[in-house]
Amino acid sequence: MRLIARFAKDKKTHFEVITVYDKKTDVEVVEKANPMVQSIAKRFPTAIWFERKIYDDFGIKMEGSFDERPLLHQERFPRNIHPMLKGFKEKNLELGETLAYNYEKIDGDGIFEVSVGPIHAGIIEAGHFQFSQAGEDILHLEVRHFYKYRGIEKSLEGLSLKEARPIIERISGNESIAYQIALLDIQMQASHGSLPLTVQKRNALLLEFERVIHHVTDLGFIANDAGFAPALTIGSKLSEDARRWMKKLTNSRFGFGAITLEITPIELDSFTLYLDALKKEIEWFERWIIDIPSLWDRFDTTGILSIRKTIKYGTVGVVARASGRVLDRRLNQFYSDHGFIMAGANSGDVAARFLVRIDEIKNSLLMMRNFLDNEKEEVLYEHLYDGEYNSFVESSLGELFMHIELKEGKIERFFVRDPSFINWQALHVMMDGNIIADFPLINKSCDLSYAGNDL
Repeated sequence: MRLIARFAKDKKTHFEVITVYDKKTDVEVVEKANPMVQSIAKRFPTAIWFERKIYDDFGIKMEGSFDERPLLHQERFPRNIHPMLKGFKEKNLELGETLAYNYEKIDGDGIFEVSVGPIHAGIIEAGHFQFSQAGEDILHLEVRHFYKYRGIEKSLEGLSLKEARPIIERISGNESIAYQIALLDIQMQASHGSLPLTVQKRNALLLEFERVIHHVTDLGFIANDAGFAPALTIGSKLSEDARRWMKKLTNSRFGFGAITLEITPIELDSFTLYLDALKKEIEWFERWIIDIPSLWDRFDTTGILSIRKTIKYGTVGVVARASGRVLDRRLNQFYSDHGFIMAGANSGDVAARFLVRIDEIKNSLLMMRNFLDNEKEEVLYEHLYDGEYNSFVESSLGELFMHIELKEGKIERFFVRDPSFINWQALHVMMDGNIIADFPLINKSCDLSYAGNDL
């Protein structure tokens, strides 16, 4: 059984803790007098971030937890303040006393700590990495994020789905299309409606295009972090061309506002020519990059994630598929009918994650050709029915899970689990046998979102 998410709700008279697995969903009723539930983190290691988040948000303690440190609340966040409680209405908070964060570390002669972040060069978002080192060798890594704490879940409460959309589609810019598709899916569930095939195809086309954009960007940056800058030049060029086409198709380089019930006509001939040209460039890039032995010396056996640990940590997306796990939300009849073939590898190293991306780009380009359709169909859309709704989308980073509870047509509870929330927690187990200079390469090969975590 695979853990997908764990989150809580304030039902005014009591709490609910919802645990979503791939085969079932458990709902635990928790009294408010002494709120506590049993931790599941010893069985599912990635539950620990969910459980720490539940405490920070709601004040619900986890019995048997091996880590009770704050997750979202930084050093001066006032203690005993839990912003996701329904009674919390404050607009401003007074900073509390500074309480140092106790990083995990390894003690011993000659072992020292290296701190990287939370501020980085360039445009990388805030994130901290704490290394325990023996010379160049990495002994342990702890990842710490959540420096922005944007309050998205709280701010969406009481909004209609239409009002919430501009916020939801901007939660993580590199997955905007995926977030929009998840939201539209929930909208259709709540209206008891269904999407016509042509709308499904258009949405799938844009989702695959988003995947292509991020994969070609990653191919350039992964090689660059191994010291091969020419690949970054090519990847950046291909990414920029694709971004310009995304703007032509959606009026936004990131596809904001792209997923609707309307079909906007595409210039099929010119876009098909572009897809053909991109396919040739990717095929050339693959032949060229494969024939550079010094690059593969850095890729091969670096940052290995075994299939056993892939399962243990519940990783998703390319990270899982490159380690031999058959896991993709596109494994369904609709995608199969349009040419989907799941890419995968078994070595679980940087090389595998790089090659899986190339294979996925080629398959996405094939499917995009099959998704091209300008035909319009009427969508029957009724009012929204109150209830609880879940949606799953295979974003460019992996499985995205979204939950929305509607009450009187407004959002009562919004929760989303970005794929990176899972995969970040597995990053430290990829460090065994590697040196600190390999960290940027391993990190980039996983393509993890900072913003997707920091709601």
